[in-house]
Amino acid sequence: MRVTAELSLYPLHDDPIPVILAFIDGIDEDGRLEIVANQMSTQLRGELDDVMRCVHGALRRSFVSGRPQVLVAKFLNSDLPIGAPPDLDDSR
Repeated sequence: MRVTAELSLYPLHDDPIPVILAFIDGIDEDGRLEIVANQMSTQLRGELDDVMRCVHGALRRSFVSGRPQVLVAKFLNSDLPIGAPPDLDDSR
């Protein structure tokens, strides 16, 4: 089953950008997922098991620092096209 996820990591300490970038790199190193990162979140899609395995590994590596962090995640059991703007045409 293919899924789409949106993740936002919020390090609760000074200098959060390196922590966020390391988290995104930890997801991206796998190579099996389509990933789009922007200023607000990171979206990814792929097979459910692959998505969960990558998120779990990246979160574990990020949490090892012991510094407080919050991960906000949304998962959709559908394969949304994350590389393009949404179609907001309501005439359908």
